[in-house]
Amino acid sequence: MRKLVIALLVAGTSLSAFAQGTVFFANRVAPNIALVSDQGGTPLSGSGFYAQLFAGTVAGGEGALTPVGTPVPFRTGTVAGTWAGVGLTIPTVPGSAQALLQVRAWANNGQTLGTYDAAVAAGAAAGKSAVFTSLPLGDTTVVPATLAPNIVGNPNALNNMQPFALVPEPSVIALSVLGVAGLLLRRRKA
Repeated sequence: MRKLVIALLVAGTSLSAFAQGTVFFANRVAPNIALVSDQGGTPLSGSGFYAQLFAGTVAGGEGALTPVGTPVPFRTGTVAGTWAGVGLTIPTVPGSAQALLQVRAWANNGQTLGTYDAAVAAGAAAGKSAVFTSLPLGDTTVVPATLAPNIVGNPNALNNMQPFALVPEPSVIALSVLGVAGLLLRRRKA
């Protein structure tokens, strides 16, 4: 009997080590909205823009965040600046634990830039939310199962995605400034 109890404890511990937490990836959960806009404040609209969740352990920091799920396009019309919500599993964080989260969005230039890193490398407009800690993730390995938390509208403001805007890649801005400076210098010499 003692061996059976020990075997069950070991099995339960090993199963919980492989547990994966879940989160509801949406920036519009009534009545709360965390719009994503362009540099001028216009909400992003349509399949010309993607958003993706990046997640990791709380101890890992922003540099350790990895993409979760696939990029999602933005909605149009009165719900522009948002995307359709989807439940996502975070493979590196067990259920009932907290995760470090960040939302990254980018202009996909006719759907040729399928990742945030590709958009940044190409100089496309891109942006990211502030890093935030989730509420305890959903856990389907416990009875009763716990629900996946939303990334917006949580009672604690520290556990929320905040609105943000896309900006041109800094290298594009730097090149533009250098170009203007070069033109001004050339004009002075003439």
